[in-house]
Amino acid sequence: MDIAAEIARLKQEKEAVILAHYYVPPETQALADYVGDSFALARLARTLDCKTIVLCGVSFMAESAKMLNPDRTVLLPEPSADCPMAHMVRKADVDAVKERYDDLAVVCYINSTAEIKSWSDVCVTSSNAVKVVRELPQQNILFIPDMHLGHYVSLQVPEKNFILNRGYCPIHHKMIPAEVEALEIAHPDAVVIAHPECTEEVLQEADYIGSTKQMIDYVAQSDAQEFIVLTVVGVQREMELATAGTGKRFYFPKTTPICVNMIKVTPEKVLACLRDGTGEVGMPDCVDAATTPLELMLELAAR
Repeated sequence: MDIAAEIARLKQEKEAVILAHYYVPPETQALADYVGDSFALARLARTLDCKTIVLCGVSFMAESAKMLNPDRTVLLPEPSADCPMAHMVRKADVDAVKERYDDLAVVCYINSTAEIKSWSDVCVTSSNAVKVVRELPQQNILFIPDMHLGHYVSLQVPEKNFILNRGYCPIHHKMIPAEVEALEIAHPDAVVIAHPECTEEVLQEADYIGSTKQMIDYVAQSDAQEFIVLTVVGVQREMELATAGTGKRFYFPKTTPICVNMIKVTPEKVLACLRDGTGEVGMPDCVDAATTPLELMLELAAR
């Protein structure tokens, strides 16, 4: 069976659009109508003319797409694809900080469950977190769940007081300076680019820090020919497409940064969910409370 041809037929039959995150396998990205990061997919989903959205990513992304598109069917090709960081905060800890601080905004990274979003005032992504936090009137910021992104944002917005939660992305958290330094020795002319989910020690090695999309744009526009890339290896496909014909080269840490959940989203599973309607994402019970911070994010990011 020609999987791509069958998926194209089913998309037309079911008026479906396929959205894929940069971290899913390259062969899955190749099937998508749009490839992007969390912010791009969240913003794009609500503008599409379709009946069905196939979200090639992890569960929190599909939840967000459903909340922003309540009248559309949202399918998740691999329902077990989850994000550990999306669960790394406790309601009791959020409530304790709210009790302690006045003039507080709970800022929630979009990489979180709908329930955790419902505890929050506004959502952010790695590409818009600095802008959104600056736009908030509150002086105190509880940043959940990712402590590394929260710390990075705190350095960009030093006029505000940050309280950080101890959550993290396991893939970025496990990157170590020694492997980065080994790459720098092997490729002395390479520019080091990093995602702000990395630890502070790793970010100190970086020449450029940005979201996945910002990293892709950076390598496309840079005069450099070699890049040490400190994020999930799935981004390599889009980097190569963005720099086709330039001879630019990309190097990743020896301990290959692979998201074990994202790689579950194979072309075969995309085909199966389109064909059978499996993996449909329901509306979470906390939809109203969880949608409000998403809507505010889109409003503030657009200013």
